Amino acid sequence: MSKVLVSDPIDQAGIDILSQVAQVDVKTGLSPEELIQVIPEYDALMIRSGTRVTQEVIEAGTQLKIVGRAGVGVDNVDIPAATRRGVVVVNSPEGNTTAAAEHALAMMLSLSRYVPEANLSVKAGKWDRKSFVGAEVYKKTLGVVGLGKIGSHVATVAKALGMKLLAYDPFISAERAEQLGCRLVDLDILFQEADYITLHVPKTPETTNLIGEEAIAKMKPTTRIINCSRGGIVDEEVLGKALKEGRIAGAALDVFNEEPLGESSLRELGKEIILTPHLGASTAEAQVNVAIDVAEQIRDVLLGLPARSAVNIPGLNPDVMEQLKPYLQLAETLGNLVGQLAGGRVDLFNVRLQGDLATAQSQPIVIASLKGLLSKALRERVNYVNASLEAKERGIRVIETKDASASDYSGSLYMEARGSLGQHSVTGALLSDGEIRVTNLDGFPINLPPSPYMLFTLHRDMPGIIGRLGSLLGEFNVNIASMQVGRKIVRGDAVMALSLDDPLPEGILDEIRRIPGITDAYTVAL
Repeated sequence: MSKVLVSDPIDQAGIDILSQVAQVDVKTGLSPEELIQVIPEYDALMIRSGTRVTQEVIEAGTQLKIVGRAGVGVDNVDIPAATRRGVVVVNSPEGNTTAAAEHALAMMLSLSRYVPEANLSVKAGKWDRKSFVGAEVYKKTLGVVGLGKIGSHVATVAKALGMKLLAYDPFISAERAEQLGCRLVDLDILFQEADYITLHVPKTPETTNLIGEEAIAKMKPTTRIINCSRGGIVDEEVLGKALKEGRIAGAALDVFNEEPLGESSLRELGKEIILTPHLGASTAEAQVNVAIDVAEQIRDVLLGLPARSAVNIPGLNPDVMEQLKPYLQLAETLGNLVGQLAGGRVDLFNVRLQGDLATAQSQPIVIASLKGLLSKALRERVNYVNASLEAKERGIRVIETKDASASDYSGSLYMEARGSLGQHSVTGALLSDGEIRVTNLDGFPINLPPSPYMLFTLHRDMPGIIGRLGSLLGEFNVNIASMQVGRKIVRGDAVMALSLDDPLPEGILDEIRRIPGITDAYTVAL
């Protein structure tokens, strides 16, 4: 009989499901050394955020088939180590969607009617109605930043409350936004027109301090901000100052840059702000939902069935896994690359398997390509199971083709992304040693190994371009690791691809585009 270790507190409903197919041992509070010592006995491990599943734990778990995280985030699991050992890692990406959305709505309504302060006033023996004259949300404009599952749920309920809806999400089609009753707009317009702004985006370099001085300067003095997504998306110092000065009407925060919240000027504010201790997923129903969801997946895997929310590579037998593993990494890398080059919303995504690869099992490769394409927008929320669904929900049309005669290599992948900002294409292949090479960019031949930081330019093939660009990068202390130039004809259009040691400093991309002869420039971070 299989054995399952539960190392963090889990709702009994999940334990009951696991008990149907396995012996379940609940051992919470284990030290890392204790976990490594006992894990060889178990076929499955069920955790929450308290247990860290390191490479040492994975390697010690010689019988381990699956690690289940009862929640969304899997930062406490070494996923590459698990994948190398063939251990499936699953989470519950939708188990707390309703809870998080409802908390954002509760924060919005409480902020509008001063519920927390009024409650404290009455409990203190007062009956001060004049101090708590609130505002109705009916017919007000709600700006939803991020139309994923949580943002979409908030939008649906807000529409039922009679609110007008604006939305910003560069990875959502206008058709999908319209289905939710939202008008898709640029971020600046949303900031200018919204009476309420609710944030539902992951924390990335692009979203860090998204609500800062510049954004708040565009808002109306009646604007109220709600953040139940991730800490760090709102610049807390700037927000506190704006609230004190009356430049916006209010804010409600459930998440903070540092948690628990330490010394903060936000604590000194009054009824214009609501602070809660990261309660978005803290409902009895959400805890039950994630426990049941993950327990069912562990049960299925122990019975030889596929998992529905694996965050690594599910549902492949070991032979297929071993054969396709290098190509899955190629597909994900190229998808990530072309997605960043395309920028904004993608409407059509074309994946073509070429050469010997045309005879391979294509579905995992296409899914890996979609995971790469969407990873910039969704981060850890996209995986090999939900990538196709996420693409469908965003209105992305996926075309898969095969051409056994179209490759200069034994097998290569061609990808094309078309969207709101135009179209881009890349081709890549694996060398004999398994190293990835980008062999074509927008129709221009190149030979480039992907690197963490890259710069691409479209320019005229003319003397001085390379020198001017190199000098400009040198002025900003940017070191070039390698460079490739691709052209079709002499003195015609060309592309330049540079691998950089560090990301470009802010503002330098505009300087590059002003170099005579350079038509456009793009940065990519892999």
